[in-house]
Amino acid sequence: MKLDDPVTTLYPPTGRTRPLRNLYLEQPLEPENWDGSLFLYSNFVTSLDGRIALDAPTAGASGVPPHTANPRDWRLFQELAAQAGVLITSGRYLRQFAAGTAQDVLPVGSDEAFADLLAWRRAQNLPPQPDVAVVSASLDFDVPEALVESRQRILVLTSAHAPRDRRQAHEARGCQVVVCDQGATVTGAGIYRALEAAGYRRAYSVTGPQILRLLLADGVLHALFLTQALRMLGGEAYDTLVEGDVLADAPAFELRTLFHDPYAPEAASQLLACYDRR
Repeated sequence: MKLDDPVTTLYPPTGRTRPLRNLYLEQPLEPENWDGSLFLYSNFVTSLDGRIALDAPTAGASGVPPHTANPRDWRLFQELAAQAGVLITSGRYLRQFAAGTAQDVLPVGSDEAFADLLAWRRAQNLPPQPDVAVVSASLDFDVPEALVESRQRILVLTSAHAPRDRRQAHEARGCQVVVCDQGATVTGAGIYRALEAAGYRRAYSVTGPQILRLLLADGVLHALFLTQALRMLGGEAYDTLVEGDVLADAPAFELRTLFHDPYAPEAASQLLACYDRR
């Protein structure tokens, strides 16, 4: 992985080039004049036709397509994770992890390629790893042993209707169960309130389109980092950024930065964009 191969700045339109390494670490995460409240952001990689996942029949689940996944995008994912106080995931993701179809178990990478990011966290007086917040109404998941042993703080964000026995089981594993909504489901506003009350100032949603929809519907997602691999994938099932009903107010975003990366994915290129919620 050649992180010093440059990307070109398309917006703001300077035309300047710079190394990919630390692209997201060196630019301000929050927009100008941020008020200091919890900043909540997410990140996806898509194909040119908007696919974030393809079915993997042998694994019984969908996953990031091999034609869009690439080490340069993964580096940027890690740079965003390194700046977070807490990573937002879902019970669905942990069920996939237990089945062996998930990508990781929510750390900033511990191998040599990401040693500089761990050093950056130390220099910022941050814990070795971000904490983890698992969003689930059913609580029908198991926390992986590796996550428990990592000593990361694990919050389970749920609703008042969650099964009592499952709440007790997660508390027995050392998780902090937080009832953030009184209804049958968890809302984006409830997620935001719970994390802000817990003292976090940066939350990074690393889960899929269901949680993204909750955050968008309640207007609590502040920024979206989007890598667009310039490939067409097609396919019958259409996995896009947002699942569920049409968003009634069609949340508006504005472009903050845009870079062209000609070095990935293999035999193609990709665009690296950051959008702020207007």
